[in-house]
Amino acid sequence: MSDRLFIFDTTLRDGEQVPGCQLNTVEKIQVAKQLETLGVDVIEAGFPISSPGDFNSVIEISKAVTWPTICALTRAVQKDIDVAAEALQYAKHKRIHTGIGTSDSHIKYKFNSTREEIIERAVNAVKYAKRYVEDVEFYAEDAGRTENEYLARVVEAVIKAGATVVNIPDTTGYCLPDEYGAKIKYLMEHVDGIDKAIISTHCHNDLGMATANTVSGVLNGARQVEVTINGIGERAGNTSLEEVAMILRCHHDIHIDTNINTQKIYPTSRMVSSLMNMPVQPNKAIVGRNAFAHSSGIHQDGVLKNAQTYEIIDPKDVGIDDNAIVLTARSGRAALKHRLHVLGVEMTQEKLDKVYEDFLKLADKKKDITDDDILVLAGADRNVNHHIKLEYLQVTSGVGVRSVASLGLNISGEHFEAAATGNGPVDAAIKAVKQIIKRQMTLKEFTIQAISKGSDDVGKVHMQVEYDGQMYYGFGANTDIIAASVEAYIDCINKFRK
Repeated sequence: MSDRLFIFDTTLRDGEQVPGCQLNTVEKIQVAKQLETLGVDVIEAGFPISSPGDFNSVIEISKAVTWPTICALTRAVQKDIDVAAEALQYAKHKRIHTGIGTSDSHIKYKFNSTREEIIERAVNAVKYAKRYVEDVEFYAEDAGRTENEYLARVVEAVIKAGATVVNIPDTTGYCLPDEYGAKIKYLMEHVDGIDKAIISTHCHNDLGMATANTVSGVLNGARQVEVTINGIGERAGNTSLEEVAMILRCHHDIHIDTNINTQKIYPTSRMVSSLMNMPVQPNKAIVGRNAFAHSSGIHQDGVLKNAQTYEIIDPKDVGIDDNAIVLTARSGRAALKHRLHVLGVEMTQEKLDKVYEDFLKLADKKKDITDDDILVLAGADRNVNHHIKLEYLQVTSGVGVRSVASLGLNISGEHFEAAATGNGPVDAAIKAVKQIIKRQMTLKEFTIQAISKGSDDVGKVHMQVEYDGQMYYGFGANTDIIAASVEAYIDCINKFRK
């Protein structure tokens, strides 16, 4: 008989802390519903006290999702816990996730406290949360660098106080797999009452070991893993849900099961990538576009003879359809709607008609339409309500001549035009925008990425602009990289606080 591993997804909390990846409430609900379809047991919906937006998102996700547990994060502070409990009022199954740093570094420099005081604060927080909910999870922040004997004392104390789950985070991604596994094993063997709670992993990827550490923790007794779709998260990211799920599926000898419907992995990955404007690296395990690609002649020969020679996973097991309908300029709305459905995107007929028009324009420019192209088109309507829109752009550029750009903007229904020269076509176009938008803003980051291969592909542009002491992130996508750059810049400006 197999053990049960609970999947705790923190894409909407830890994952959303990535700069430029913030979602609005409607988008968060869309992701939460997809996570429910995927089979996630616990959805960490936000940090309610951090902002009104997070508070509202936890409320709305609680209403929208049926069977998964909805979790809200807090510090070991009564006000945090009060606000979290209020945000969770509509959840069918609710959990408060509270905690405090336990490493000597956190105790001394972050809290200016002592070990005994930290245990007291931890116990008080758990007891206070238990006044609101039965299911209370405690996190020992920076447990990866916490001395095991003291960590065991903390874990034992919070379990006695009523914690149902105890989270052992490798907050800085510092641990080696053997070290992290040994830490979990130590707790399983030395904590009185350990059988009364579930031990959880929460590993970061700073040294590229998040998944390895997580699996090591599971092999040593952890029965909950805290993960994100595509491994997104602060700094180098979190443990990837898809990697853990498929490791356990492939290694039958481990005898540990999850509730994940693995065929929903790929569409969930693409949805999160599209909504968060965060491309998946091509060589990303399980969901990268090269994950099932074979370029070596030897590999190709082996795969053609028997796929298992070089593939340990059937692409269909993670929702990648080898026989997908090929989309061209002659494809109809039904084919486009089907492909969007496969990618986890549902939309109204009115929105589909608009996306289809844009699809036909793109299909006339490109030989092959990729899934990424479709997701970019599906997300393009997010700028419909922007008060500044690009109406036209014309650029003259070449070797030995100075680039010139002329463009037109629609600003709340009024039309403005400008022209400028610059050190390259993008520079000229942005200077033309600045002539119309007379604000002191500084371009801090400019990233271009082709989403597949070929000179006719859609290019994605991510920009970071500083204005009035704040950073704003923008996104643009177009087969014309100059137009994509201007769209990204305008996207930033549309987000400026008024």
